[in-house]
Order: sequence, then structure tokens, then C-alpha cells
Amino acid sequence: MPDRETIERAHEDAREGKSPSTQAGEFVREEMHHIREGKHGAASTKQAIAIGLSKARRAGVGLPPPAAGKTSEKTSQQANRDSAKGRSRSSRKPSAKRSRATRSALKKEGHSAASHAALSSHARSIAKSRGAAARHRSAKKAAASKRKSSGTTLSRSRSSRSSPSRRTSSRRTASRRTAGR
Repeated sequence: MPDRETIERAHEDAREGKSPSTQAGEFVREEMHHIREGKHGAASTKQAIAIGLSKARRAGVGLPPPAAGKTSEKTSQQANRDSAKGRSRSSRKPSAKRSRATRSALKKEGHSAASHAALSSHARSIAKSRGAAARHRSAKKAAASKRKSSGTTLSRSRSSRSSPSRRTSSRRTASRRTAGR
């Protein structure tokens, strides 16, 4: 079960009109924190991400299942089941035995799957498999997003550039006051 804060952050992303993958990112982030703090482990970074995406789908995030041919049939079917579970509002309680078994199995796994190095190498390997055009589009989108988000900070930095003259004039006034004493 995801934390209440994670669900709230995902809902906030949805209200802001962000994509389902961004909303799902909150759940993946939570999963990485769980692994880092020792709540459980993961066999690989890919498994840790998959757990987060599954939680997102079950929480009602409109994340589509992986495209045909991208993953195994079993994984696609599980993603469809998770999405269906997220759409239905059943009050059925999860099986305690199954939850306990899953948790104990994950506890036996390592914690290096959520390390910065593992995440970095995973991102790099995934980017390699995407091709140059997709990487180029992604980089352009990231640059545009960075410009958009730093638009407010840019105006602040410009105003702070004009203020050093104010600072030096205030220093002069302060030094005159102390010199007159």
C-alpha cells in the first residue's frame, strides 16, 4: 500500500495536468526510498521500478500497459490487471498471507538496486536502447522544461545583478556613519 503523501503528490501532479508517467514517478520514487531505508530490497533496478509502476496502476494512475512486443505477455497481462484494479473501487482486503510472503521474499533481496550508481547505469542502458532520434527529442523536451521552470529564477538573478550597486552604496553610507563617530 502506498503512503498517503505519495498518493497526494500523484493527485497533485494530475491536477497540474502532468502526464501519467510523471504521476507514476512518485510511486517509483517511494519504492526507491523503501529500498534505501531497508524496508525491503529488490533483485534489480528494473524490478524496483516495476513495483512502483504496479503500485501506481493499482492506485488509479492512468498509466497504459507496455506496448506489445516491449515486454512479455505475462507482464502486459499483469499491467492490465493492475489498471483494472485501479479503476474498480472494490473494498476487498488484500490477502495477509500473500502480502507477508511477498515482503519476506523482497527482504531477502539486496539494497543496491536503488543506489545512485545502479539508477544511473539503468537510465543509460535504457537510453541506449531507444535510439538517437528518441534521445534527441527527450533532450530537447528536457531543455525546454528547464527553461520554462527557470524562467522565474532568471528574472530574480537579473534583479540581483543590479543590486550590487545598491549594496556598495549602502556600504559607503555605513562606512561614512562609522567614520563620523
